[in-house]
This record gives sequence, structure tokens and C-alpha cells, in this order.
Amino acid sequence: MTEGSQIIIYHPARHAVLMYLRDDKPSIPFPDMWALPGGMLEPSDKTPKECVLREIEEEMELILDPATVQAFARRDCDFGIEHTFTTSLELDIDELALHEGQRLGWFTAQEAAETELAYADNDILRQFFSRKAVEQTPGADPDRHRTDRHDQQGTPAVEGGVAR
Repeated sequence: MTEGSQIIIYHPARHAVLMYLRDDKPSIPFPDMWALPGGMLEPSDKTPKECVLREIEEEMELILDPATVQAFARRDCDFGIEHTFTTSLELDIDELALHEGQRLGWFTAQEAAETELAYADNDILRQFFSRKAVEQTPGADPDRHRTDRHDQQGTPAVEGGVAR
């Protein structure tokens, strides 16, 4: 089974996440669709987190501080195992050198919900933005309803977007 990592890069001032428009090549999965940045684990990757850090550097020349990248979810999907990470970063996408995909864009919760995204990213972003809404509610406890367990890499284990 294939295994990959992706990252939700959240821009706090915009209340939006970074997405990229995949290349329009029929030979790749989900051509010409918006997706979260990331990629497949390679033999040199010791962990899913190492994979996502490498992929972001290769694809956008963006070096993320590993200490700011947090595990968000691990999902068993029909296309393989997917590890999702998060970080918050106020970033000007015009300053990035995109080496894969057609272009970058910021998506709010509503924009993401209204767009059919690659790799079942709609489900993971719905979960992410739901947690963000709770975190931004005064006096709310964002962990109150969390029942997810963590895998060996510390990634919350979810199946089909639902904590297991």
C-alpha cells in the first residue's frame, strides 16, 4: 500500500490554507485539481514528517521549521495511507518558487468546501476548519470532544475523516 504525507499550511491573518493546482497531465492521479501540498514517502524518509518537510522544500523551495510542524491526522484511504500535518505561517505565495503544479492559492473554509479537491482533501479540511472554529471560540476547549488515538509517529489516527 502506498503512503504519503501532506501539510495544511494555515495563514492566520487570511483564515485560509495553502493549496496547489495539480498539473494537468492525464498520467498523474487527480490531474488539474486543487490539493494540499505533499507527496509520497521515499525510502530515504525515516518518518512521514520528514517526508512532508522534504516535499515542501523540493516543490516550493520553502523550508519549514520542524518544531512548528504538528501531526494532525493519519487516514487509511482507498489510495493508501495519508499522514496530514499542520503549521501556521504568514506567507506571500508570490515569493515561492513552485516546481510542481500549476499555481498556488489560499482557500478559506468556504472556498475549500465549494471546491472538489484531490485526495479526499475536502474531508480533512472540514475537520481542520471545524477544530479552528472551536479554538477561536472564547472559553472553548478544543480537545473536549477528541477521542483520537495516536500512531507510532504521534499522528492522530483517523479513518475516513472520523477519529477512531
